[in-house]
Amino acid sequence: MYAIIETGGKQYKVSAGDTIQVEKLERAVGDKITFKPLLVVDGEKITAGAPYVEKVSVVAEVVEHGKGDKVVVFKYKAKKNERKKQGHRQPFTAIKIVEIK
Repeated sequence: MYAIIETGGKQYKVSAGDTIQVEKLERAVGDKITFKPLLVVDGEKITAGAPYVEKVSVVAEVVEHGKGDKVVVFKYKAKKNERKKQGHRQPFTAIKIVEIK
């Protein structure tokens, strides 16, 4: 059994026991979060929502907060001696899917 959930403007395929990294959520470590799934697949039975599946929820627990790998942003203008180097680390929240009920 798996479900498709949406958070942070992105969609994720999850099943019970999965740990995924999503966009940063303002929740404390150990908090429970409930998501409404867009799609639920249980064996051969597929249930699609409009936009969400009714009477089904995905329960997750916040595991940790952190920052992703550094991405180097380098901007320049050719022949003008204009250069700008920047780094960026995107914050994330790791969540563990407890159950789909």
